[in-house]
Amino acid sequence: MLAPAATALSKIRHVFLDMDGTLYKGNHVFPQTVPFLTGLQRLGIGYTFLTNNPSRSRAAYLAHLAELGIPCDGEQLFTSAHATVRHLRACLPSAKRLFFLGTPDMVEEFARAGYTACDGADDEPDAVVVSFDTTLTYEKLCRAAWWIARGKPYIATHPDQTCPTDQPTLLPDCGSLCALLRSATGRDPDATLGKPDPATLHAVLERHRLQPWQAAMVGDRLNTDIAMACRAGVFGVLVLTGEAVATDVEGASEPPDLVVAHVGELGQHLNAAHAAR
Repeated sequence: MLAPAATALSKIRHVFLDMDGTLYKGNHVFPQTVPFLTGLQRLGIGYTFLTNNPSRSRAAYLAHLAELGIPCDGEQLFTSAHATVRHLRACLPSAKRLFFLGTPDMVEEFARAGYTACDGADDEPDAVVVSFDTTLTYEKLCRAAWWIARGKPYIATHPDQTCPTDQPTLLPDCGSLCALLRSATGRDPDATLGKPDPATLHAVLERHRLQPWQAAMVGDRLNTDIAMACRAGVFGVLVLTGEAVATDVEGASEPPDLVVAHVGELGQHLNAAHAAR
């Protein structure tokens, strides 16, 4: 590892962690994950889980992580649904009734935040929220397109084109649904939340009273995880356990500060950097 990277790692006090593709894939947890998290605790480094996939509620994610043996509490987990709620409160405070393309778990998260889900042709929403929807029906898609074409505020929870999976299939994600809706309505989302938007990351840093140079963002995607790190001014670490491969880094407009095979290798670098400090 080059000296500048080692120096930067020696200052890290908090790590933001992507989940699927970084700590596990589907229902398979990587063998380095739990030892890596234990090592962070030993070094006194805090960590926060960030995922663009809001198809599960916070409670469902916590249960899933517990099944995988990954320690986490509710304050350490943020999905793009939570980022979207924060955006709605700040930018569309009068919007309380929403039409969703999203799973029941995600709609439940919005209900907890005080929003009402609209349904049916005569149930007019204040805004449309489009997300990763494994319960998608053609009827729901048509209704979303109708309200978007009518000019309703239109928010996407995240930009991912596909969702990672360990199954022999391809999962079209929120970005793919938005591309279909653009073709049908001529409109792009008014705002797209989740990674690479750095708002959630900045909010967590502020809560912990940390500066960007004291944090690292770790993930497997250049266009979300590493782009977020670059835009937030934090140290970006690309792991090669998910979407990206080493050759993808060549010519990247927003390159990582460090590329590792897996989080275990990052743990080794952190141990060495903090010991040298």
